[in-house]
Amino acid sequence: MSTVQLRATLPTVDAVIALLPSGSGLPDGIPWSAFGFTGEAGDVAVVPSGDAQLTAWVATAEAPTAEQQRRAVAKGLRSVPKATRVGIDPSRVAEADLAAIAEAAVLATYAYLDYKGDEARRKTTLVDTVTILSADARKAAAKRLVEDAVVIAEATCVARDWVNTPPGDLRPPSFADAIKAAAPAGVRVQVWDEKRLAKESCGGILGVGAGSDAPPRLVKLTYNPEGAKTHLALVGKGITFDSGGLSLKPGASMMTMKCDMGGAAAIVAATTAIARLGLPIRVTAFACIAENLPSGTATRPGDVLRMRSGATVEVHNTDAEGRLVLADGLALAVEAKPDHIIDVATLTGAAMVALGTRTTAVLGNDEALQDRVLGAAEVAGESMWRLPITEEIGAAVKTSSIADLRQHNPKPYGGTMYAAAFLREFVADASWAHLDIAGPAFNDGAAFDYTPVGGTGAGVRTLVHLARDLG
Repeated sequence: MSTVQLRATLPTVDAVIALLPSGSGLPDGIPWSAFGFTGEAGDVAVVPSGDAQLTAWVATAEAPTAEQQRRAVAKGLRSVPKATRVGIDPSRVAEADLAAIAEAAVLATYAYLDYKGDEARRKTTLVDTVTILSADARKAAAKRLVEDAVVIAEATCVARDWVNTPPGDLRPPSFADAIKAAAPAGVRVQVWDEKRLAKESCGGILGVGAGSDAPPRLVKLTYNPEGAKTHLALVGKGITFDSGGLSLKPGASMMTMKCDMGGAAAIVAATTAIARLGLPIRVTAFACIAENLPSGTATRPGDVLRMRSGATVEVHNTDAEGRLVLADGLALAVEAKPDHIIDVATLTGAAMVALGTRTTAVLGNDEALQDRVLGAAEVAGESMWRLPITEEIGAAVKTSSIADLRQHNPKPYGGTMYAAAFLREFVADASWAHLDIAGPAFNDGAAFDYTPVGGTGAGVRTLVHLARDLG
């Protein structure tokens, strides 16, 4: 990852990204019309410069938001793809906005090259250093803002790395090992193997993992700083590969299913960032990890699973497995007696039908908590939208004729609400919000703004900002 530094003067660089607020006037001496640059927000012109080999002028809004500045920085960085040492001149930026610029510098220069050959690596230009120019560079508060932003962005990149890892190389046991290795000082990690899961009656996780020869895992992370007054529980769906099980997906639909552990990646990465930042909030996180494959030992449609909570669930579709592993994780979270529970999951294709591929669905049983999640998402620059859990959808969850709960929607609509209504059965009276990141967790199109192709790290930054708000 790129090194980001804050300086009062720029060192020698290959390129400078100069943010130009709309209405501030265009500098003299440059034939702007020849570059098609009008100064309207979003315009970019890359011109030779005396201070560096190139200057990328990026027009922004007159008073840009933090998210607009993130996108402007990313646009500038993408316009100088061969630069390895980059300076950023943000013009009249407020001290508080330095964090957004630093985040963008890390997120926009991310590259996943672990499986590229030597020649491909040699041909790939990586940004080594990004220097942010600021008159506040010597102020301790400004330095701390940038340092904290880098911590959050680096955690997001860790989540991206895990999501991008080929599924044969990140199966449940190895994912659990990777989580344990990534935990910083102050975070305690416990790993439950299949024997412990059986002893603890985690029938959902075991049921989903029953078809794979790589047994499931549950990873619990605990961060409990001295003086913490609020306790936040995080639960993440960690399906390292989702074939659909016996309700087999079409082959083309499996190609991106390594991303089905994006929820677990998000909650673990967020927990590590919270600890590295030293936020004064207690966090207990549960990564519910399994591989959903078909075999003679796989869970069948029609089977009944007994969950950690004691409830029985009739399975109707083994490709709706995420809610089964989350149910056990949520039950364990309730037992920890937190003030709030957040679960994160690539849960339903219906969320993408409703909101597209860049927006997270937010549901839950506590409107005040949902408001705080949406507020944290706005600060982070992550698009999220609230959806309801309607009365008739909630009633449908209890229509199994042989078990307490019906796993899958009997009708072909309202899938996101149904999944959330199912999860609600496992949170008792706890304050709870559910984030369905099925759309934004994986970008299978072209890179845009500071979002790369592949894993995006969706949810990480929102969770950290939420923890900061709650703490």
